[in-house]
Amino acid sequence: MESNALRAFLTIVDQGSFSEAAELLHLTQPAISKRLAALESQLGVHLIDRSHRQIRLTDAGTRLLPHARRILDEIHNARISLSPDNEKLEGELQIIASHHIGLHHLPSWLRRFTSHYPEVKLNLQFMESDAAYAEMQKRNAELAFVTLSDSMESHFMVYQQWSDPMAFVVGPEHELALKKSVSLGDLARYPAILPDTTTATYRAVSRLFLEANLPLQQQIPTNYLETIKMMTSVGLGWSVLPIRMLDDSTHRLAMNYPVSRVLGAIGLSGRQLSLAARTLLEIVRQEETE
Repeated sequence: MESNALRAFLTIVDQGSFSEAAELLHLTQPAISKRLAALESQLGVHLIDRSHRQIRLTDAGTRLLPHARRILDEIHNARISLSPDNEKLEGELQIIASHHIGLHHLPSWLRRFTSHYPEVKLNLQFMESDAAYAEMQKRNAELAFVTLSDSMESHFMVYQQWSDPMAFVVGPEHELALKKSVSLGDLARYPAILPDTTTATYRAVSRLFLEANLPLQQQIPTNYLETIKMMTSVGLGWSVLPIRMLDDSTHRLAMNYPVSRVLGAIGLSGRQLSLAARTLLEIVRQEETE
């Protein structure tokens, strides 16, 4: 099996479209269809059901999918292993970052990286952590900087991690800002402005309320922490935000309930990192442990 044919098959599946896969691989649509047809002819099976408008894998295509990913991973690993020890840092480095990490962590890392290694072209994507996990499974980046999940699948590898302490906050004019100490019972009387229920932050906060047998009034859920900060600052409710985001637009509540989440850099198990990726990780380690 030719690697280009396997790559065409995987790209069609991941993009869900022949035309989008062709665009991504810089091919014409007939060319990518020809590569898939050649692979199907070689294997003697149909891999994609073309009778529907949406891309659907046949049973054979479903069985081939994990093998195809592993084969291309091994080709990638072979190229990395054959690189000379004195390899110059250049080429392209594809990374994904959550919006929060992109705003509050990534700038200092990239400032150091680009000043020392200007010949590396950085391909950056910003998205929510859940979406980043899905993109990593499609091999659309080497590294992703995300909020680590306790339900993360085993084929992800954590290369670096660090704690991101958080605090309960309200706007400066909120009634709770006048109290010297605040309980969960006090918070239960007001709307909460939190990320959606799939996030680590929401699960940590909801667990506290569940254990205290108190209601949690969720209002206007959004995963953009800057938006949550803005809505909190104007008095729409209380929230939990990373301490490093706090400023004069928010008031930190005095509470005895520590909340934290874990941020980190992830890759795929069994897929070796390039020298550029390893070098960036070293910068991250230095920046986040100093």
